[in-house]
Amino acid sequence: MNTPQPPGETAAAPPESEKLAEAFRIFNQASEELAGTYKTLQAQVAQLTAELAAANGALRQQYQEKAALTERLTLLLNALPAGVVVFDSGGRVVEANPAALAFGFTAGRSWAELERVCLAPTPTPGEYLAGDRRLSITVTPLDSAGGRIVLLHDVTEAHRLKAQSERTERLAAMGEMAAQLAHQLRTPLAAALLYAGNLENPDLPAASRVSIAQKTVARLKHLERLIQDMLLFARGEVLGRESFAVADLLAELTHTFEPLARTRGIDFRVAGAAPGEAVLTGNRKALTGALTNLLENALQAVDAGSGEVVLSAQRTETQWAFRVRDNGRGMAPDVVTRLFEPFFTTRNEGTGLGLAIARGVARAHGGGIDVTSEPGVGTEFVMTLSVGLEASARE
Repeated sequence: MNTPQPPGETAAAPPESEKLAEAFRIFNQASEELAGTYKTLQAQVAQLTAELAAANGALRQQYQEKAALTERLTLLLNALPAGVVVFDSGGRVVEANPAALAFGFTAGRSWAELERVCLAPTPTPGEYLAGDRRLSITVTPLDSAGGRIVLLHDVTEAHRLKAQSERTERLAAMGEMAAQLAHQLRTPLAAALLYAGNLENPDLPAASRVSIAQKTVARLKHLERLIQDMLLFARGEVLGRESFAVADLLAELTHTFEPLARTRGIDFRVAGAAPGEAVLTGNRKALTGALTNLLENALQAVDAGSGEVVLSAQRTETQWAFRVRDNGRGMAPDVVTRLFEPFFTTRNEGTGLGLAIARGVARAHGGGIDVTSEPGVGTEFVMTLSVGLEASARE
């Protein structure tokens, strides 16, 4: 029990030695805590230093790998015989390898300027003339950057060899067809000569003279058509190039065939007509002739009074497809396989060259013609045409 202090007296202060001892104890405790904290910080710094060194090493390795890859890609692009051009989202050249620079694809130029100054379109979609060289151009979108990569392939020699091969094939086909052509010419010529000989008869009535003259003219026109088709087939190329609305082409075909179908009681219509702004680049006259041939075949294949012929045009990303469908007699498989042979025909008045010429026109426009037919059901011709580079580069 503590003894209460008398009134007016205070407790004795602790000795100075005890105060110093307490102060040293607190100081030692704080020193130990600081030393522990310092050791912990040292360990953390060492760990972070090691992690930073590892990260720097990984980044350095990645940088070296990317630098090596960039060097290899640069060497590869510089060594490529094909041109590689990068267009930005605004349609201007931002990068080109030496092969592309040789054709004038310098930085800052737009596609319209290049097409105006350096490139001349050819009848073949996607191919251009750059001076004395012929280029095949392919466009690939860059989805992430919003630009495009354009590949330039020099196809001058390949085009020359292809043209030479096609010419050789046409000459071979001409040789094989010589005997058939002589027969094709002999029959209408003999008929025309016979009719013309009858016109020499002075006693021939006027009505008969007019009838025989008309038959003579018909035979001569048949000869003229046969010769024209033969020359077109022998030439085997489509000259001229223009851009025109697909709707105008369909309207022209409709204007030509609707009266013919109506006189025979045949239902002719255009399904899935192209929008007014849809444009096709090519030889309009040749394409009209090819589609006219397909429609004529369809009209000949259907029965008067119950026949149906449908023309349609649809576009995909890379091509146009013109379809001519009928519900006529159809064809057997062995006939379908020979449809495009020159001089092969199932019609008495046919020359046998129309479909061969139509297929040549389609191929000259970067496409072709496919046929599906079933006896008693009908036939469908599908003529495909390439959209062309202009539309792809500008869209």
